Amino acid sequence: MAHSFRIYSTLERKIVDFVPVHEGKLGLYICGVTVYDHAHVGHGRFLIIFDAFVRYLRYRGWEVTYVRNYTDVDDKIINRANEKGEDPFEFAEKFIQAFAEDGEAMGLLVPDREPRVTQSIDIIQSMIKTMIDKGNAYESEGSVWFNVRSFPEYGRLSGQKIDEMRSADEAKGKKDPADFALWKAVKMGEPSWPSPWGPGRPGWHIECSAMALDCLGETIDIHGGGLDLVFPHHENEVAQSSCANGTHYARYWMHNGLLTMGGGQKMGKSLGNVINIREALSKFPAEALRLYYLQNQYRSPLPWSTEALPQALGMLSRMYDAIEKAEAMAGEEPAERVIADLGSDAARVAELASGFSERFYSALDEDFNTAQALGVVFEIARAVNRFANHKKAKKRGAPVVKEALEALRLLAPTLGLLQMDVSDFQEEVKAKCLAAKNLTREVVEEKIAAREAARKSKDWARSDELRGELEAMGVSVMDTADGATWRLNFVDAGED
Repeated sequence: MAHSFRIYSTLERKIVDFVPVHEGKLGLYICGVTVYDHAHVGHGRFLIIFDAFVRYLRYRGWEVTYVRNYTDVDDKIINRANEKGEDPFEFAEKFIQAFAEDGEAMGLLVPDREPRVTQSIDIIQSMIKTMIDKGNAYESEGSVWFNVRSFPEYGRLSGQKIDEMRSADEAKGKKDPADFALWKAVKMGEPSWPSPWGPGRPGWHIECSAMALDCLGETIDIHGGGLDLVFPHHENEVAQSSCANGTHYARYWMHNGLLTMGGGQKMGKSLGNVINIREALSKFPAEALRLYYLQNQYRSPLPWSTEALPQALGMLSRMYDAIEKAEAMAGEEPAERVIADLGSDAARVAELASGFSERFYSALDEDFNTAQALGVVFEIARAVNRFANHKKAKKRGAPVVKEALEALRLLAPTLGLLQMDVSDFQEEVKAKCLAAKNLTREVVEEKIAAREAARKSKDWARSDELRGELEAMGVSVMDTADGATWRLNFVDAGED
């Protein structure tokens, strides 16, 4: 049985109870990328947020149909392809493949449907014809325009007024400055398709209305995307679909806040301030990127800085540390007896674990508050790591940390975090940190071996000297009863 949840509705500007079109089923349409360049970490935010949202909904019993489109023909693609002397369709296909590679590297679910504009021309033209027949659109000089004033509710989603609007589409043939293009007459050097109004190609906004109709039907449950799409893209989708389909388009609109650079400027390819996803993933594990996005409330702006991923990696490492320490604990006594003997740190772990599920689910069921949910997880990880310092924890602590370990493992199916074996995670971190610092494993391990030899010969001065050299390289050395272990960090992640 699907569990109920609440969601912030952009249209109503408040958190409301989610009620599906069909009980237990949920259709989710997300505006995807325009494929004229590699995806960047700004795109990564909406990709990870909705990926985690789908994972959680499915875990909680919902039958989700997840649709995310590709815009594979538009002005940006055509202009960039022409600049490079490439065929626009082949150019777009190249970046669709690159995007799929980035999605796999990020650990994204593959959507149930991934429609493309170029494969949706028939349904696009059918919707346009319907709107012309109903008086909501008009043809002029080979183009077709949506008559904004024919839809009285236009502006409700974004809160804007028609008299203050002006669409970005060229004014030639428009009857009103706010009208926007459904079909664009062919221009020299551009791809085109035949149509009842002459050769041309779709306008930007009609594509998503048509693909959502084709994949999910006349009324969809949730339509998502970045906050920058509310106007004009989503506002125009509402108008087109409502008029063409004769029904309410999307029951709920879910928008994520944008990734911002210095001064609050959004990250964007057209602004030239991007960091590509594949560049970020060459230095950091994909789960560090995922944690960076999910540790913040999805609707809020998210600032990017050079410390963003190092700090996320530090937090992720502490959670994996907690798993490693909990898995290493032994003991079969009743948990109550161990807690009584080992004191407050043991009691704190048990207390947090016993109330974990209620707090974790409550946060995610109230407008998918991953920040609050992860706060509960961080508390447990800190408590386990602190308890592991007790001298008797390794031999007797297993009954105490059993529920806490189950709580940490819940992150894999619900949010896509902590999915790796601890050793695999640690090895990936080492490999990527070494590459980012232009170090080799051999250099680091030679110094550690030399330090171990100095310690065995009680040459403490040489041992300290080598530790200093390692620390200067960004290598942290941990001395254990089984020998020295090491890790590399980009920044000091702070204390627990």
